[in-house]
Amino acid sequence: MKNSHHSNYKWYILSLAALTHTFSVAMPQMCMPVLFSEISDELGLSLVEVGTIWGMFGVAGIFVSLFGGLIGDRIGTKRMLAFGCLLAGLAGGLRGLAVGFTSLAATVVLFGLATIMVPMGVHKTCGVWFTGKRLGLANGVVAVGMALGFLLGSMFSATVLSPLLGGWRNVLFLYGAVSLVISFLWFLTRTKPAEVGQASGDSGTVPFRRAVSRVVRIKQVWVIALVVLGVGGCYQGMLGYLPLYLREIGWTAASADGALASFHGISMATAIPLTLLSDRLGIRKPLLFIAALMAVIGVGLLSVVSGPLVWVAVLIAGMARDGFMALYITMVIETEGVGAAYTGTALGLIYTLGKLGNVFSPPLGNSFASFGLNVPFMFWAVWAAVALISFYFIRESGVGKGVRMSATAEIPSDRL
Repeated sequence: MKNSHHSNYKWYILSLAALTHTFSVAMPQMCMPVLFSEISDELGLSLVEVGTIWGMFGVAGIFVSLFGGLIGDRIGTKRMLAFGCLLAGLAGGLRGLAVGFTSLAATVVLFGLATIMVPMGVHKTCGVWFTGKRLGLANGVVAVGMALGFLLGSMFSATVLSPLLGGWRNVLFLYGAVSLVISFLWFLTRTKPAEVGQASGDSGTVPFRRAVSRVVRIKQVWVIALVVLGVGGCYQGMLGYLPLYLREIGWTAASADGALASFHGISMATAIPLTLLSDRLGIRKPLLFIAALMAVIGVGLLSVVSGPLVWVAVLIAGMARDGFMALYITMVIETEGVGAAYTGTALGLIYTLGKLGNVFSPPLGNSFASFGLNVPFMFWAVWAAVALISFYFIRESGVGKGVRMSATAEIPSDRL
């Protein structure tokens, strides 16, 4: 009976983690691209300013992602997620009070700061409650939660919620309130599996200095970070620009938002099958490379196709987006020397470099629109293609390799 209760509870934790991605991170973030037209009209923003605002989500991450990961490894996942969702709700709602470019940029930075710890906490939770062949599946489920939020946020924020609630400001207030509810639910959860105890690696007592010293010497973490910088920056730039681009070339608002929603829809539909395939085969690297390559192909096609073929390009680009996220995070957790105990610190380091791409890619790409509205997509495709070189240095971490997941694992020879 006890084991059955534990099994049921861990699936509740996984469901809450997925919904946290949906309501505290994805929907409040992805509502912005489809609301940008309305926001820019009211606040008088230029295209480059819109790209800058979109990139501001990653500014805070450059400076505090590593620190946020350290905090998560120190205080544990429950408190990390409870406080992270609380801050996300408050900061996300503050965006609705913006009166111009500067105030909107500042509140977006605050929101980005608040949500830094949430995805790290979610995936650290997966590492604590799920191990072995179920780890990839768990990360796939929470990735679906993120994709669902992206889908719902892009599909309903501008065409349904904004007219219903009386404008974009009230949409942001609503998302902030929902995040506060999610925070309360995390405050009520159990800290960790009682049967696992310290073996989970989530003791919440990992010293800062030891965590940093261990993680920065693992080469695999740095190489994965370079991949995330390239591919993540490509996605970030394309997602913020696509609805504006399609409206500019004559698409209706519903069709433009629908294209963005289809990107997230296909991503959501393929995330779990991709991670299940990875778990079954016991491999990560080849599937991660294919996922990154599809981003390059899909975004690159957007720079040369028109009409119905735009839908094809969008679907190719989105087909493995959340699967890519789930696989690289699973590889990080499985990397020898990381494990559940140091997941927060490792992801914090990766997010720090990844946020660089998220900050600079959107405004740089948008600036190329002066040479042609389709040129930014070419820039982002090249941005991601360069990152593919890093795959030469990535080592397979799949369960077939027998990687140890213990928090006491020795630092591997694969280090700087």
